[in-house]
Amino acid sequence: MLTLALAKGRLQETTLARLEQAGIVLPPEQLDSRRLVLNDVRGEYRFLLVKPGDVPIYVEHGIAQAGVCGRDVLLEQEPDVYEPLDLGFGRCRLVVAGFPDMPWREANHLSKLRVATKYPRITQRHFQARATPVEIIPLSGSVELAPVLGLADCIVDIVETGRTLAENGLAVLEDIAPVSARCIVNRAAFHLARHQVTRLLEQLAPPA
Repeated sequence: MLTLALAKGRLQETTLARLEQAGIVLPPEQLDSRRLVLNDVRGEYRFLLVKPGDVPIYVEHGIAQAGVCGRDVLLEQEPDVYEPLDLGFGRCRLVVAGFPDMPWREANHLSKLRVATKYPRITQRHFQARATPVEIIPLSGSVELAPVLGLADCIVDIVETGRTLAENGLAVLEDIAPVSARCIVNRAAFHLARHQVTRLLEQLAPPA
């Protein structure tokens, strides 16, 4: 039985739909329960429902042989796993956002740019590459509030439609990276369970 770690929340419903399209079906009574460990109806797969940021941890440590999470999580954590498949859904962008008239590119290098984000490592790398000193303000939710309330000059976050930004008077200032759902695989499992892993990847691959 192959174990997969699945991200709860934003990607969960679409991931389960892709699994069902591939013939991997979870019993409705399990999905409707509060269980965090589920089995498919054929008994071929076990699923762990975990927070998105925990998916790479379970996969890297071999608790799960494979997993599904967003590329934003992988860019932030840089886990030691294989990333063989872009699943093609959950598409959005990782961006720098703030007030449209903010002269952020000309930020005074004698004073640090204050950036609120759920992605401190990505943010540090991005602004370091631009030679812009930053003070990173870690937040776990509603980062759009930070510039509005004066906590930060700008934010780094994922954006799908941009509606939330616009409703708060903010705009995308710079794109950092495209984001989508990825299937990741434990390095040892990729070799030791190659047949099962290859079959899974073929089943989950987006339609041509």
